Amino acid sequence: MSGFRNFLKAGHAPTLGAAFFYFAFSCCIWVMNGAMAPFISEAYKLSPTEKGVMLSVPIFAGALMRFPLGVLAQYIGRKSATLVEMGLIMVALLFGYFFVNSYSSLLAMGVLLGIAGASFGVALSLGSGSFPPRYKGLAMGLVGAGNVGTAVSVLVAPALAQRFGWQSVYGIAAIAMLLPMMAMILFAKEPDDVDSHATLREHIACLFEKDGWAFSLIYAVSFGGFIGLATFLPSYYYDQFGVSKVQAGQLSMLAAFMGAALRIFGGWISDRWGGVNTLTVVLLTIALTLVACGLAGGSLVATTLLVMLCFAALGAGNGALFQLVPLRWPLSTAVAGSMIGEIGALGGGLVPNAMGVSKQYAGTYMWGFFFFAALSLIMLAMLRLMQIRWTRTWAEKGGRARSA
Repeated sequence: MSGFRNFLKAGHAPTLGAAFFYFAFSCCIWVMNGAMAPFISEAYKLSPTEKGVMLSVPIFAGALMRFPLGVLAQYIGRKSATLVEMGLIMVALLFGYFFVNSYSSLLAMGVLLGIAGASFGVALSLGSGSFPPRYKGLAMGLVGAGNVGTAVSVLVAPALAQRFGWQSVYGIAAIAMLLPMMAMILFAKEPDDVDSHATLREHIACLFEKDGWAFSLIYAVSFGGFIGLATFLPSYYYDQFGVSKVQAGQLSMLAAFMGAALRIFGGWISDRWGGVNTLTVVLLTIALTLVACGLAGGSLVATTLLVMLCFAALGAGNGALFQLVPLRWPLSTAVAGSMIGEIGALGGGLVPNAMGVSKQYAGTYMWGFFFFAALSLIMLAMLRLMQIRWTRTWAEKGGRARSA
C-alpha cells in the first residue's frame, strides 16, 4: 500500500483520475452501437454482413481520428484537446437522438461515434505525463483501465434501450457527458513532460520507423481484439445462444470488465517483468482461447469462461504495450500513442466484419475466431524477432525500463 502511495506522490493524481474518467466515458460512447446491436438489428432487419459493417464503422472512424487529435494536443495542450473532443462527442450524440431514422443515417452516426474513439492516445499521455519513467507503465495502465467504459456500455445501454427506446440512449449519454467535462476542467492540469517547441516532424518521427509499425500491428491484436470483440459480443450471445438482449449485454460485461481490470495489471507487471515478456504470454493466450471459443460454440458456459480469459489477456497486453511506448518515444508519447492507437484500433474493425462474413457465408462464427487467433500467432513471431534489437538499444532485457 505504501508503494502505491509513493506512486501517487510521484505525479499528479487528480489529473490521472480525470484522464481515467474521460477515457471511460469515451469508451462507453464508442461501443454504444455494439451494445445496442440486438435492438438495432431487429429494427432494421440487418443481415450478418450488414451488422458487421454497422459495428465496424465506429471502430474504423475512431482509429482514423486518433492521430489528428494527438497532433492537436501537441499544439493546444492535452487538457484543451480533451475538452474540444468531448464537446464534439456531445454534438454527435445529439445527432443520433434527433436524426437517426434509417440504416444509412445509422452508419453516419457510427462515423460520429468514432470521435469518442479518438481519446485514447491523449488520455494516456495526459494521465501519465507527470509521472517518472519507472511509474509510467502503471500510470498508463490505470488510465487505460478506462476501457471499463465498454463494460458499462454493454451493461447499461441495453437496459436503457429496453425501457426508453434505443435512440433515447443517445440523448441520455449526451447529458451524462457533462460529468467528465467538469472533472477535466476542475481537476486536471497540463503536464510539462513534452517540449512544446519541437517541430511537427520530430513529433511524428515514429511514423517513419519500423518500431512504430511493429507496435501498431501488435496493438491491432491486443486493443483491436478488445474493442472489436467487446462490440461484437452482445450480438454473438444473442444470435448464438438465444439469450435476451439484456442478458447478452450482461454476459458481455463480464468479459469487458475483465479486460479493463487486467490492463492495470499488465502495466504493473510490465514495469517489473518487462513489456516484451508480458506480451509473449499474452499473445499466446489470446490465440489459444480464440481457437477454443471457435470450437466451443455450443456451450454458453464454456464460451463465457473462455471469452473472459481471452479478455484478461487482451487487457494485460494493452497495458504491457503502452509500458513500452514511453520508453521508446519519451518526448513524443502523445503522438506516438495516437499513431499506434490509430493503426492498432483498425484491427478492431476486422473482428465484426470477419465474424459477419464467416456467419453469412460459412454458417458459423468459428472461422472468424480462427482468423484472429492466426493473427495473434503472427504478431508473436514478429515480437520475438524485433525484441532482439529493442533490448540492445532502448530497453533492458525483457522490455524493462533502463535504470539510467
